[in-house]
Amino acid sequence: MDFSTVALLPRPMDGSKLTAHFSRYLGTRMSTCTLVTLAMLALFSVQGRPVYGQSASPQDSGTLQGSVRDPCGQLLASAIVYLQAQGGSQPVIAQTDSAGTYRFPSLRRGMYVLRAKLAGYSDATSGSFVIGENETKSIILALKPLKAETTSSPATATEFFDEPSFTVAGVTDTTNLGGHGSDTIVRTKEALAKDTVSLGKGLQARSSKASSVNQSEIVLQEAAAHEPGNFDVNHKLGKLLVEEGKPREALPYLERASKLNPSSYANAYQLTLAYVGSADYQRARALVQALLTTQLREARGNAELHHLLGNIEGKLGNPVEAVREYQLAAELLMHRAAQPAIEVFTKGNRLFPHSIRMLLGLGSAWYAHGSYDQAVQHFCEASDLNPADSTPYLFMSRLQTTETIPSDTLVEKLEQFVRLQPETAQANYSYALILWKRRKGPEDSGTSAQVESLLQKAVHLDPELAVGYLQLGVLYSERKDFRKAILSYQKTVEADPRLEEAHYRMGQVYKLTGENLKARQQLEIFDQLSRKRAGEVERERREIQQFVYKLRDPTPSAQPQQ
Repeated sequence: MDFSTVALLPRPMDGSKLTAHFSRYLGTRMSTCTLVTLAMLALFSVQGRPVYGQSASPQDSGTLQGSVRDPCGQLLASAIVYLQAQGGSQPVIAQTDSAGTYRFPSLRRGMYVLRAKLAGYSDATSGSFVIGENETKSIILALKPLKAETTSSPATATEFFDEPSFTVAGVTDTTNLGGHGSDTIVRTKEALAKDTVSLGKGLQARSSKASSVNQSEIVLQEAAAHEPGNFDVNHKLGKLLVEEGKPREALPYLERASKLNPSSYANAYQLTLAYVGSADYQRARALVQALLTTQLREARGNAELHHLLGNIEGKLGNPVEAVREYQLAAELLMHRAAQPAIEVFTKGNRLFPHSIRMLLGLGSAWYAHGSYDQAVQHFCEASDLNPADSTPYLFMSRLQTTETIPSDTLVEKLEQFVRLQPETAQANYSYALILWKRRKGPEDSGTSAQVESLLQKAVHLDPELAVGYLQLGVLYSERKDFRKAILSYQKTVEADPRLEEAHYRMGQVYKLTGENLKARQQLEIFDQLSRKRAGEVERERREIQQFVYKLRDPTPSAQPQQ
């Protein structure tokens, strides 16, 4: 199907911002001594044989050079720099000199990714960029210092088997049964509130990137200028700009990619998101309808397209009042004003009874108020409006992290989720967790086997699903299969190095297998991450503005006026 006819229609000038998608967490930090040792070993190991991405002949080869700095521009010596060629198996490694500079000569033409790390700093990654023949490219990487941690004395260091108070992969420990006011409950309240606010932004995704200057964007723009006829570069840059909340800037690149490959579904989908973000709903609708026609002809699933079209139709037909109601209620929820948020969402639900967003917001508000049953009820009502929409199920999956024994209704709904969307990683993971919590105990081998199968499918569908590997580790630990447990925990921290539960659990397993040094290393990492997370949470809570509101109508809001 050629989508270029629709994609290249003139577009309006006004637009709205998308919120960028959150990025993956950075890798685990290593000491300078360890990094230097690994770098030297790697350099010695590649001598005498060709390295992918480097050419034995200086002819027609490119060069990459640059420096590593801190946010103030100070050059950093002894930083380890990794250059990975697309499709290559091993990175090429260099170390910055006393002037903070690095150099990779004799590079083959192709696409690369650059990464730098140094003890005491967070990692920095450049994103994909292109090296051309006889081209010399310069890239500066900035490393942000980590917050200094206070050194704990032996008396205050983490002791083995001193159970921390946290919830592991959605399974509440018996020592932390929750209750409104516990840390587990508070985290879930805040997560639901943030999810609700993200719904208010339509199809827009959130981003954890604070910097306005994105290194990946810069290198992709350079690549697009160097190779304007490269479909992959234009598509990747357009997709990145959409995720960063720059839909109008993304349009030229996605439209160019559409010309280069009119049959690309992925590019057409991103182009639709860019049109939506630019408030060009007519062209967005036309493009989605074209995609649906192609999907129908090819007998492919199209649930996400119907969901997208539904949102676009809502943008075209819903009154401005609906948007105002939702935004007001979501803001109240984020500021922990649960009762007035319930009132506004109740009114919004009365005015727009077929709005999934209103019901999800209402359920989140009731949960923040302390009513689990009311939250489940409204989330279930939202899923009944459109069973193929995965969003209500994702809200339901949040609830199971705080309830010791989930309700039968929640179990039925998450079973429905995995039945309707068996190839969705989150569906398999959510249902596995709720079955795990409902099992009779370690002797319930039948349920344990079913949970294992669901989790393995989840991480197969999404190899970056850290919590899926984490729960597999918990399952294998219960079976005393410590080899598999350690492997699962290692995959967890590879996918998300800041998931403190994984480090704690891995430390406990290492202790059981007699590997005390590894155990203590993992528990030290757990200590550092726990202190850092606690500081971040407290800082975020202090930054939430306190404000005065006057929202209640003269008549009770439980009976809102039309």
